Amino acid sequence: MKKAMIASALVAHAMAAYGAQANQPVPRGIVSVSADAGTEVKALIEGVNKAFADFKAEHSKQLEDVKKGQADALQALQVDRINTEVAKLQAAVDDANLKIAAAQMNGGAAAGLKDKEYTEAFNAHFKKGEVQAALNKGAAQEGGYLAPTEWDRTITDRLVVVSPMRALCAVQPISTNGFTKLFNNRGTTSGWVGETDGRAQTATPTFGSLTYNTGELYANPAATQQMLDDSAINLEAWLGGEVETEFSLQEGIAFLTGNGNNKPNGLLTYITGGANAAAHPWGDIKTVKSQSAAALTADGLIDLVHELPGEYTGNARAIMNRNTQKAIRKLKDGEGNYLWQPSFQAGAPATMLGYGITEVAGMPDVAANSKPIVFGDFKRGYVIVDRVGIRVLRDPFTNKPYIHFYTTKRVGGGLLNPDVLKALTISA
Repeated sequence: MKKAMIASALVAHAMAAYGAQANQPVPRGIVSVSADAGTEVKALIEGVNKAFADFKAEHSKQLEDVKKGQADALQALQVDRINTEVAKLQAAVDDANLKIAAAQMNGGAAAGLKDKEYTEAFNAHFKKGEVQAALNKGAAQEGGYLAPTEWDRTITDRLVVVSPMRALCAVQPISTNGFTKLFNNRGTTSGWVGETDGRAQTATPTFGSLTYNTGELYANPAATQQMLDDSAINLEAWLGGEVETEFSLQEGIAFLTGNGNNKPNGLLTYITGGANAAAHPWGDIKTVKSQSAAALTADGLIDLVHELPGEYTGNARAIMNRNTQKAIRKLKDGEGNYLWQPSFQAGAPATMLGYGITEVAGMPDVAANSKPIVFGDFKRGYVIVDRVGIRVLRDPFTNKPYIHFYTTKRVGGGLLNPDVLKALTISA
């Protein structure tokens, strides 16, 4: 119990360091990194490593008792409790690392806005819907208003924090509705000849293509006019938090399981047996069996890692949900080494067999025939297509006294290269 209390205190300490400053709450979705952020992350990493050491000791004792036929329910409960605390601590480390990375993007918050004039006009439009003609750089005939570039980028940065797929995958900005990519299907042939032999024509490569269309993602937050009139309110921060919350939820689902109907085609739909298994010119994402009908095994995970060709492992990592990580934490290789290892330094993720792990909440749980882990190089494997710009339509009429800010972003996504990814399927 004491260990659990210490672990919980460390988690709370980390959240306090990155979420608020002495009773001053940070708006939802806003990145806040204290001056001693590195010290806080270091302390948290020390905590997670200590907790994992305790877990290994208790788990080893549990396994020994099982071998002796002396299985103890209380011992098993203690192992699960510590395992849960390790998961919380590692999640806090991952969250802190992401927030530090996001704060460093574009020079961090200290860099300031690059277009102060435009931002002032944007805030004026927020409050009253009135913008001077000289500053009206983005107004459309129907009353729409394009968000300032820096504000647009800030929203995207927040999405990187809360939507792991954006941080992992390639992102392709486009200026039209869709994006079509050609794929070389190879097929070139050659031959050996003598000095004076004839040279017959050889086969030439063929090409395939895949089109990545965009769907429109929207959020429609509202505020009263009095709220907007209050000069103490940070309008960009408030709307940014509202948009980030809605967009991250919808994107997170679509990038994994989207059906392509006004939304991205999800990564999991391209796996063997999925709805888009035949969509890519190079085929589907191949699966590796776990070697158990309903559980993970160490051998199955080792097979998964080694099934990926060596040339693709340099930037490879695994995505899975928290429950799957919890199960992996109990697995050992043939020499008794745990397959899962915690972060050892700031900015580094937890690892599985030496490769980084990214927690993605929407991934399936471990169950018969499920595919709970995808492993590979996601920058080369999946592309997110962003239609440039976030658009805001100020609506003071529909729901008085509330002012609605109808915010839209067009986004798509799909498989880029099936060869650089492998999926684990729970099957014997």
